Amino acid sequence: MWLTYSVLAAIGFGLRGILYHWTSQKPLSRNALLCGTFTMGAVINLALALLLDAEWTAACLIGVQMGLFSFGANASMFKGFAVGKASLVAILTALPSVVVVAVAYFLWDERLYTMQLLSFLIIIGGVLLVRYSNDLSLRNLQGAGWGLLAMLLFAGNDLSGKWSTMMEASLYPTMFMMFSTGAGCFGLWWLNDRRKAAEKAAAKVVIASALPDEEDRADRGVTASSASWSGKKAFVTGMAVGVTNAAGMMMIVTAFDLGKAGLVSAVVAANVLLVLLYTRFVVKERFKRTELAGIFVAFAGLVLMRLFGE
Repeated sequence: MWLTYSVLAAIGFGLRGILYHWTSQKPLSRNALLCGTFTMGAVINLALALLLDAEWTAACLIGVQMGLFSFGANASMFKGFAVGKASLVAILTALPSVVVVAVAYFLWDERLYTMQLLSFLIIIGGVLLVRYSNDLSLRNLQGAGWGLLAMLLFAGNDLSGKWSTMMEASLYPTMFMMFSTGAGCFGLWWLNDRRKAAEKAAAKVVIASALPDEEDRADRGVTASSASWSGKKAFVTGMAVGVTNAAGMMMIVTAFDLGKAGLVSAVVAANVLLVLLYTRFVVKERFKRTELAGIFVAFAGLVLMRLFGE
């Protein structure tokens, strides 16, 4: 059953990735979007916890750690994309499962059988082929530090999820703790962005008022800002994205409870295939040969995992 839940988690995160791709083309605040995403996750899990009369224990506080890891990972990933090579950051953020396998082995003695290890390596190889860029080289490693940090933090989030199941923490209260922590972090960042934007706008007003006429203002670059989404609209859109994110997290934690952390993490990493299919058939981007090869390799790994992973 762990494989079924892992595939469902991959579908949930794949849909989330598609929505992230779509929103990345819109003029909106990324922090407002993510605050909405995590807020919706908190609302859904709180409602389920109350409806099902879930048990709130100290172990549920592991969700706070998960929320901090998730916040740090997303922040590092977006920072890496902003200052470095997108392909390199994408490759590094595809590798948390490698860290998860290594740490799970040393912490909990989770061992992979030969065919499980082979399936794991094939899936990761396929994901890396999908993320690979021909213009990547050792001379072009901008953003590597942020990408590496994101990889470690994403792995920390997965390992924390596995730990919560080992501590028998209730699913929905733990997820509520995680999402409310993430929402709080992104909310504070969003408020800080708004404060900076307000200060910048006030400075522009002062400069504009000192100019003699509209022509001079235009000459000096003081023009109306381009239309962008309001913070409220970005937040509400994020809440819609949050439905897919919450579903994915509930599925992956359930999978961690039933299966080995490294295998679950590897299968879920294949969610990138769903995003790639979206870009091909909806956005109409052509597949590169490495991407096409990666799709076949990853699917082959999933088939092997289905045959030998249980």
